[in-house]
Amino acid sequence: MLDVSSENLLRSVFHTLAYADVFDYPLTAHEVYRYLASVNASFEDVNQALADEGFFSKVENYYTLRGREEIVGIRKRRAEVGNRLWPKAVRYGRLIASLPFVRMVALTGSLAMKNADEGNDIDYMIVTAPNHLWTCRALALLVARLAKLEGVNLCPNYLITTNGLALNERSLYVAHELAQMIPLSGMEIYDEMRRLNNWMVDYLPNSLIVSEIPEGVNLVQKRPLIQRVLEILFQLPFANWFENWEMKRKIVRLTHEQSLSFESFFSADVCKGHIDRHKHKTELAIQEKLKQIPLEF
Repeated sequence: MLDVSSENLLRSVFHTLAYADVFDYPLTAHEVYRYLASVNASFEDVNQALADEGFFSKVENYYTLRGREEIVGIRKRRAEVGNRLWPKAVRYGRLIASLPFVRMVALTGSLAMKNADEGNDIDYMIVTAPNHLWTCRALALLVARLAKLEGVNLCPNYLITTNGLALNERSLYVAHELAQMIPLSGMEIYDEMRRLNNWMVDYLPNSLIVSEIPEGVNLVQKRPLIQRVLEILFQLPFANWFENWEMKRKIVRLTHEQSLSFESFFSADVCKGHIDRHKHKTELAIQEKLKQIPLEF
């Protein structure tokens, strides 16, 4: 008979694997520990809970919900896709990082977890200097057009300024996005963003463990000369006019285009274009997952 703390841990491990299962993504024991939902537990205790064969299956080094063993093959296949996309994601991420007034570039979404499928976008979070967000967005979209010529789909869909590092939205989904993102430049901004959003430990107690930087990724610590030169030019009056013009027209346009998405938000400090309502769909999927496979202790 399980005691209360063991029961809570078992539920938490189940919830953690169910969340990953929505993305057809099995987890290693260390990943279950890192993304453990809501409760504090040692790695040894998590391992003990994972040994419950009534709820969980182990295939090689991966754990899944019982009956979902086939997703191990999906993760392996997608990892191969991710390995092919990584060099391109890093190369274009560094190019975006060299744009004037860009202060941080981080890889987010499926590729950050090496869970990208063929044809998936490469998602970035971009942090800019204040009063230059919409100019940076326009320049980043030019990089995306360049990448398109190579058959690479870039999605710089989430930009904030350094004034917006403390995120207003708090949820398990957002906590996962913060915990999973991989910085490609601007490590100081990345560290500050994690510090200002330490609320994520309420959802993921072990989320302060920083993502392992993949081999071959060298963080850009010093701002390149070309960026500093361009920033001098972009201090001229025409640059302020362009920023205001671009902001006003794009906020009107994007707000109209994404009026049905309550996840989208646009302002001088935030450009969050989530027209597909991915967060909402994920939360519905996890709710259904937990209903379909009820826990009975």
